[in-house]
Amino acid sequence: MYDVIILGAGPAGLTAAIYTSRAWLRTLILESGMIGGNAAIADKIDNYPGFPMGIMGEELMELFRQQAERFGAEIRNEEVTHIEDTPEGKIVTTSEGEYRARALIIATGARRRELGVAGEQEYMGRGVSYCATCDGAFFRGAPVAVVGGGESALKEALYLAEIASKVYLIHRREGFRASRDTVEKLMKHPKIEKKLNRVVTRVEGDSLMNRLILQDVQKGSEEVLEVEGLFVSIGLVAGAEFTGGLLEMQDGYIVTDQDMQTSVPGIFAAGDIRAKHMRQIATAVGDGAQAGMAVSEYLVD
Repeated sequence: MYDVIILGAGPAGLTAAIYTSRAWLRTLILESGMIGGNAAIADKIDNYPGFPMGIMGEELMELFRQQAERFGAEIRNEEVTHIEDTPEGKIVTTSEGEYRARALIIATGARRRELGVAGEQEYMGRGVSYCATCDGAFFRGAPVAVVGGGESALKEALYLAEIASKVYLIHRREGFRASRDTVEKLMKHPKIEKKLNRVVTRVEGDSLMNRLILQDVQKGSEEVLEVEGLFVSIGLVAGAEFTGGLLEMQDGYIVTDQDMQTSVPGIFAAGDIRAKHMRQIATAVGDGAQAGMAVSEYLVD
C-alpha cells in the first residue's frame, strides 16, 4: 500500500509529489498522458518566476519531474478509471490494475475544449493556442483571431487587442454570454472586429498557420481570414469523470476547502481540477504544495 497516490503529473501533481516524497511518504503518481499536462505543450512560458528569459513548457515540466523523482516519487503511465473510499483505504483502479493508498491527491487538471476541425491539431503550438495570457506575447503586432462568445473569450480578445495588430472575434451566434461591462468594452474597441454567425471549419498554413476558413452558419458561404494566431476559448473540460459521484462537485470541478481537502476525508484535490477562478501554472504549484503538506498532516493525525 502507498501512503499517497497522486492522480495527474501536471504542475500541481508533481509539486504535491515533491512535498510528500520529501516527507518520507511512499508516493505514486499516475498519469495517462504527457508528463507535465497542459503546461508541457506550452511553447514558451514567460510568467513563471525564476526564469527571467522564459522557459519552454516541456523543459520546465521535465525539471518538475526530475525533482519529484529525486525525492523518491514513482511515476507510472496509466489511465485512472475509478476511485473508491473504503475503511481499509483508498482504491484506485486503472487501465493496468488496482492500487491502494492511505490518501489520494487528485490533480488531473482541466483541458480547453477543442474545436475539432481540420488543421487544429497540426498547428497546435504553431499558431493555435488555448491560452491568451500564456501565448499572446508571441503575436505582438500580428493579426489574430479568438473563437468563443463567453466571458473568457471576450476578455481574451480585449487582452490580445493590446498586443496584436488586429483581433477578430469569431462567434457562431449574434449575442454574447458575458457581462454587460465586458461586452461594452469589446464593442467600443477599435482593434476588435466581430465575425458573428460564423464558425471555423479549417486551419491552414505552411510551417506555421496563416489563415482560417470560416463558414457563415446562416448562408453557408465561406471566407478566408488571414491571421497568424488562433486562440480557442469555448470552455474547459474537467478531467474528473472517474470520480463517479464520490465527491462534491461544482460545474464538473471538485470542491475543496483552503487545505485542498475534498468532501471525503483523505482525498485531496489540487490545480485546475478544483472549482476555482484562476488557472495558471503558478496557482497550480501553490495548490500542489498545500495539498502535499495537508496530506502529510492528515496521515500523521
